[in-house]
Amino acid sequence: MSEKTQHQTVTSEEVDERVYTLSRPFSFEGKEYTELLLDFDSLSGRDLLSCESQLKTVVDKTDFIPMKEISKPYLALVVARAAKVPVELIQGLPAKDFSKMTVRAQNFLLG
Repeated sequence: MSEKTQHQTVTSEEVDERVYTLSRPFSFEGKEYTELLLDFDSLSGRDLLSCESQLKTVVDKTDFIPMKEISKPYLALVVARAAKVPVELIQGLPAKDFSKMTVRAQNFLLG
C-alpha cells in the first residue's frame, strides 16, 4: 500500500474531537439532538466580547464574577456560540452534558 493511501485511510478513521455526543437524546423546540459540534476554533474576539455583553444581561448586577472564564453562565454562552445554538438549549441539557461541555469551553479559553 502506498504512503499516500495509508495516510488517507488513517484520516478517514479519525474522530472529530469537536463533536460532543450527548449522554441521551435531548429535545429542544421540537428538534431532537444527539450530538453538538463545538467549534471553539471558529470563535473570534468579537464572539467572546458578545458573550461577555450577554453575560451582563443574564446575571444579577450584584453578582460578583472575579473571572468570567470560570463562570458557568459565561461558559454556557461560549458553548452555545461555538455550537451555533441558543443558550437556552445548553442550559436545558442534562447536568452531566452541561458540565462536560462547559469544562471544554473553560479548557479552550484557559488552555
